Amino acid sequence: MTLAGDGAPAGPDEYVEAEIQHLLTETPQVAEQGITVARLEGALMLQGHVESAQRREEILTLIAERFPGTPVVSGIGITGAPAPTEAEELS
Repeated sequence: MTLAGDGAPAGPDEYVEAEIQHLLTETPQVAEQGITVARLEGALMLQGHVESAQRREEILTLIAERFPGTPVVSGIGITGAPAPTEAEELS
């Protein structure tokens, strides 16, 4: 992380942003293409939706482990689609 002109941390650069986006889309244990990463005021903002709060936590934990010290703000929502209650008939 570099310093901004005023001596404050500049936040993650575009390379870290790209590495995290790659992690989200290309790593088999994650494979989330609906989450975007953007730099926002010294942090990275994750936006999109996943199927559960547990899935969101798994993603945030993985990013924290692989990129320690990188400030991340989660804007990941939960789709909340309920599980089917009966079998779907296909014609």
